[in-house]
Amino acid sequence: MAIKYTRHFLDKLENLFASSEYILRYEKGNFKSGYCILKETKIVIINKYFPLEGKINALVDILGELQFNPQDFSEKSVQDFLKELQQTQLKF
Repeated sequence: MAIKYTRHFLDKLENLFASSEYILRYEKGNFKSGYCILKETKIVIINKYFPLEGKINALVDILGELQFNPQDFSEKSVQDFLKELQQTQLKF
């Protein structure tokens, strides 16, 4: 699966994070996107001023670092989407 820079693809990524134990937030500011663990609260923060392509790239990079297991998700569609992402050349 190739990365598609569309709103629909971003929605799928957001749904994946919503199904995980991480909280996805879009915040304004002068910072790079990333994730952090604050007092055992897992938060992913994306700069809300990033263009669509930047948001998608940041989320895909973060997914590669977090190494989610598809079996940890209850929704079949989320599991399938994550498996497709993991089978790409992204190597995560």
